[in-house]
Amino acid sequence: MAGTGSATRRRVRARVTGTVQGVGFRPFVFRLATELGLEGWVLNDTRGVIVEAEGEPGAIARFLVRIEGEAPPLAAVDLVEPTDLEPRREGRGFEILASDAGGEAAASVSPDSATCLDCLAELLDPGDRRHRYPFINCTNCGPRFTIVEGVPYDRPLTTMSGFAMCARCLAEYEDPLDRRFHAQPNACPECGPRARFVGAGEEDLGAGALDAVAAAAAALCEGAVLAVKGIGGYHLACRADDERAVAALRSRKHREEKPFALLVADLAAAAELVEIGEEEARLLSSRARPIVLARRLADAPVAMAVAPRAGELGVMLPYSPLHHLLVGDLGVPLVLTSGNVSDEPIAYGDADARERLAPIADAFLLHDRPIHTRTDDSVARVVELPAGRRPLVLRRSRGHVPDSLSLSIGDAPPILACGAELKNTFCLAKDGWAWVGHHVGDLENYETLRSFTDGIAHFEALFAVTPEVVAHDLHPDYLSTRYALDREGVRHLGVQHQHAHLAACLAEHGESGPALGAIFDGTGLGVDGTVWGGELLLGDLVDYERVAHLRTVPLPGGAAAIREPWRMACAWLCEALGSEPELPAALTGSVDPRAWRNCLRLCGDDAVTRTSSMGRLFDAVGALCGAPARVSYEGQAAIELEAMAAAGERSRYEMPLEGDLLDPRPALRALLVDLGAGLDSARFHESVAAATAAACATHCDRGAVGTVVLSGGVFQNRLLLERAAALLAAAGLRVSVPAALPPNDGGVSFGQAAVAAARLSADGRPE
Repeated sequence: MAGTGSATRRRVRARVTGTVQGVGFRPFVFRLATELGLEGWVLNDTRGVIVEAEGEPGAIARFLVRIEGEAPPLAAVDLVEPTDLEPRREGRGFEILASDAGGEAAASVSPDSATCLDCLAELLDPGDRRHRYPFINCTNCGPRFTIVEGVPYDRPLTTMSGFAMCARCLAEYEDPLDRRFHAQPNACPECGPRARFVGAGEEDLGAGALDAVAAAAAALCEGAVLAVKGIGGYHLACRADDERAVAALRSRKHREEKPFALLVADLAAAAELVEIGEEEARLLSSRARPIVLARRLADAPVAMAVAPRAGELGVMLPYSPLHHLLVGDLGVPLVLTSGNVSDEPIAYGDADARERLAPIADAFLLHDRPIHTRTDDSVARVVELPAGRRPLVLRRSRGHVPDSLSLSIGDAPPILACGAELKNTFCLAKDGWAWVGHHVGDLENYETLRSFTDGIAHFEALFAVTPEVVAHDLHPDYLSTRYALDREGVRHLGVQHQHAHLAACLAEHGESGPALGAIFDGTGLGVDGTVWGGELLLGDLVDYERVAHLRTVPLPGGAAAIREPWRMACAWLCEALGSEPELPAALTGSVDPRAWRNCLRLCGDDAVTRTSSMGRLFDAVGALCGAPARVSYEGQAAIELEAMAAAGERSRYEMPLEGDLLDPRPALRALLVDLGAGLDSARFHESVAAATAAACATHCDRGAVGTVVLSGGVFQNRLLLERAAALLAAAGLRVSVPAALPPNDGGVSFGQAAVAAARLSADGRPE
């Protein structure tokens, strides 16, 4: 310390780290210091915020406590590090100084945040100068991550740099007592971005006195399909209660059956569509405003084509002023789905959107504020776990990214983890913190791969991470693995897929293990060359042992078996019946008998890859119970199987643990007898949950561990997760489930980073 000062005066300099830029933190510090009679200053720099304050020692002590405890709603203070200085008695009061752009960038950027109540009130007030202005915001809300080009987070380093503030906006921006002080996207109708409603040829479709949003709402009311530019990209929209409009959108977008998300005006409108409890209401109203999956009401006033054969609807509340105006003007729920053709990344550049979406949209609701980073909507659902009802994140993107996660594992070098092939995210880690990137999607085409590589480069610059170690999946053909291995001048570290799932859950809860992981998903290359996915792993962050797994079956047709669940039904029937089964009645008419016979031959070929995938077992049972024999989106058969399940069913099929094999064959034989009885799906779910709990209890006892991790994409299934967790808790075991990250492959990159950090910290070697 430079000194302790006198008994009556104390001066400190405090480094404040966390999400403290672009969230009203400096004016908060200014107001707090003024209230406590302190003098000094506050400024942003590339690492966060620096505060220097002087005054009575008790006031300084209270100041330091309140900086963390009373931070603004969008702020997240990680650490306040004060150093005492010699008092100066400058008598200049307290000031907000200009940002210091020198040094290495390390400041956290805040996520995009839903419109606050103050801004919403102004938006809807006919007497306010920002009445119906689609880009209203303040330091407590609005776009952040999607407009940031660099740090420190100041207007010249955002996509708002091209909009010069008018005198009134500038006065707000420069007033520390105004809630728009240094709100970087601050603007008004006179000086800020503007919305336009145009046709495919960019002809103006605004009508008379109608503003662009009102004109777009009128077109939607008449049944049009629109492309709408939002905060993180383009959406496609139509009336959710118009069967013809929804069917047209499905046909043009080539999205045959996957459910569409719905935008509703408020919680009351959401409650007309789905079952909403306290947790669902809290999640819907949160600043992240995710799409929330909830049980569909039988009389929900939406077209059947919105979510064919689905037991749930995905609903969200408006998160931008433009969306508030649009759904408010329309007066009915709005389909709001990603602006792309199926399997492509969401469009976010204006020229690209016009080219790709023109064949789908009848018109465009545009604006001229550029989007720097493409960001999809986040998705979540509420689940009942032993500790109570809480959210389960299914896709972590807008509203959450780029919030940091703690990764305090030893003294690890900077790490890049490249994630998986499906539902890809990447992760950068440095100095005990990790930043998991936005949802990239499935790395199956050039555009998605470019989004992945651009995102990594952006995060490396934002958070000043130069990776020395690059972690990746073991599968050599994943594009994420190829990218990782092409990085030069770094150490490469492969991480087994299901181990990454286990490690991700442990690390996000600040644990290192050991624990038993029931990791159930679709695909993960095992160290034995087979496809894993129904695993019991006993391990920690460094290593694991595969103590049990689902019985293996052939994967007939390889990747084709994922798109055609009837193939997995064929494989499992061969295994369960020990013969060449006839084409089941449930598949008659949808599967050619010759294709069935060819698949039977593949199942008897020893050269065909075998799999222990629980996801593929759910596909097989789904196809047998009436889900599509061929799916149009990943996981469809399992999702529809869950929707078929009768609530409260507790009878079970036998699914024993024989040695290290979980054997579903007796269950399948019994299910074949039950087919069409209406309870087969529920009994299957209950059987898997009970068998999982029993197998975990056995191996926890053998391994002397008391914690079970449930993770992997199969545990997105609410019914399976809730029942398995309840049975494990009843057996006296502690259950751990991903919270901040998805259980699916969206969490794999964080797990890879955790494994890399733990291994390097343990022995300094990347092997």
